[in-house]
Amino acid sequence: MEDCRQGFFDETEWYDSIVLGNILPEYLWKPLPHFGQAWLRNYMGGLLLYFGTGFLWCFYIYYWKRNVYVPRDSVPSNESMWLQIIVTMKAMPWYSTLPTVSEYMVESGWTKCFSSISEVGWPMYLVYLTIYLAIVEFGIYWMHRELHDIKPLYKYLHATHHIYNKQNTLSPFAGLAFHPLDGILQAIPHVIALFLVPTHFRTHMILFFVEGIWTTNIHDCIHGKVWPIMGAGYHTIHHTTYRHNYGHYTLWMDWMFGTLRDPETDIKKEETTSKKVT
Repeated sequence: MEDCRQGFFDETEWYDSIVLGNILPEYLWKPLPHFGQAWLRNYMGGLLLYFGTGFLWCFYIYYWKRNVYVPRDSVPSNESMWLQIIVTMKAMPWYSTLPTVSEYMVESGWTKCFSSISEVGWPMYLVYLTIYLAIVEFGIYWMHRELHDIKPLYKYLHATHHIYNKQNTLSPFAGLAFHPLDGILQAIPHVIALFLVPTHFRTHMILFFVEGIWTTNIHDCIHGKVWPIMGAGYHTIHHTTYRHNYGHYTLWMDWMFGTLRDPETDIKKEETTSKKVT
């Protein structure tokens, strides 16, 4: 058990050296305690991910492929994107705390994490990963739904994100523009899953940061039409109706609990209405 814990400790130190070692001089981060190094690494990594994916994706859809994916009158203003960045920057230090705390719990031996796939074998790794993802999908769906259904939670937490409720205000930078506690609550199923199912630690860390890329994608208003993925077309409906498509990666939870609304159906209704008016 002690060897396993040391393995986790060594792995997180390796992450520190990869991220911090290539960004900051050693005298700025080496003297920090292990927890402080982990937090700083998650913070710096989160910033790089947010701005890297955000700027690249905005450049691609709003400038390079201008009017191909998003009509000219639906491109969000620079002011809207700047406000989203400000909200995210206020929350980012707090966002970085959750993966840091989860690392501490893993290193302390409190979770069911394992450090190497060889410990369980590929078949069981895939089984455990499927269960992990199902727990995350279920947990995020209900956490998100309750942030809407419980009025004080919506008013004081989730409403911060829902001021972006139209196509011309939503942008990739809105993906992490939450009240800090709201963002943490929606990510916490990733941590809860560590106590319920054996989880490969590196996979858990990767999936934590995949969240950042995914939230960028689902706020770009481009309907990818890849079933059963909960893409931006579905999530844009969530921002306009407030009562549908609470899911995360897939449509399954909304389908199971009766909150799914298909963008293709909405488009057909709009076309039918338009023909009748004409």
